[in-house]
Amino acid sequence: MISPDDIDRAGNLIADHIVKTPTLSSKTVWPDRNVVLKLENTQHTGSFKVRGAFTTLLSQEVPNSGIVAASGGNHGAAAAYAARQLGHHATIFVPELAGPAKIELIRSTGADLNVVQGEYANALEQAQKFEASTGAMQIHAYDAPDTLAGQGTLMREWEAQGLDADTVLIAVGGGGLIGGSLAWLQGRKKVVAVEPKEAPTLNAALANGEPCDVSVGGIAANALGARRIGNMCFDLATELGIVSVLVDDDAIAQAQVRLWQSHRQWVEPAGAAALAALLSGAYVPETDERVAVLVCGANPAPGPFE
Repeated sequence: MISPDDIDRAGNLIADHIVKTPTLSSKTVWPDRNVVLKLENTQHTGSFKVRGAFTTLLSQEVPNSGIVAASGGNHGAAAAYAARQLGHHATIFVPELAGPAKIELIRSTGADLNVVQGEYANALEQAQKFEASTGAMQIHAYDAPDTLAGQGTLMREWEAQGLDADTVLIAVGGGGLIGGSLAWLQGRKKVVAVEPKEAPTLNAALANGEPCDVSVGGIAANALGARRIGNMCFDLATELGIVSVLVDDDAIAQAQVRLWQSHRQWVEPAGAAALAALLSGAYVPETDERVAVLVCGANPAPGPFE
């Protein structure tokens, strides 16, 4: 299991390669209550994923065959971007449901892009075959120590910026971001895991007592569409404790609109999912509970120029 020391090391390692993303205190995004937002949608390639990608590439020796990654979109873009910045060749596998905006973002990095039928799990299967046949280094989207340590630097950074909240709401796909956040916080704050009802990966695992396969769908499936929660995230969630809630697609879409109307932040469904839990009442804080929301993805489909 990763520790705060691992996250400290990752933070120092990647400091020159990432954006220190802004925060803001909002009284309009959720009427009558102050909410702190972390705008990780302003990160390189539009998501937190570059944190884990750079941590992995800077922590390990990359073979001549380069790197390979499977992704619903954001991880692929991040891995390809980090590889290009560090002079490595990248091969990326994504499912068709990644959507045109994310597919074009990955293509713009110069990576070898392979679009496969199905969902993230199908892209992962192809990436694993490529790894076995070429010796390329696999950068896992969410269930690897370097990935979690890198994603944990987001919460480390947020606390250094003066995060003043009792509770943090975080969207969950495969569990890399929330796992890294749990590892850094070590129970100092309540963490609320927010998932779409059509992709309840962590919620189902907690109910089942162990990771299990779920069917995935809905408007956030290309970012929050892992079929099974990562083992590292599940272990951290069960050891450190977590609140798990589900939101429907309408609530996510309404949260996207609210972020745009309030702060001109146009984000993908996954990026708005955590806020949806507040707007829909899926999570209801106490009267004096100070709440923070992580806005984590900026690549909606269609993209801004489509």
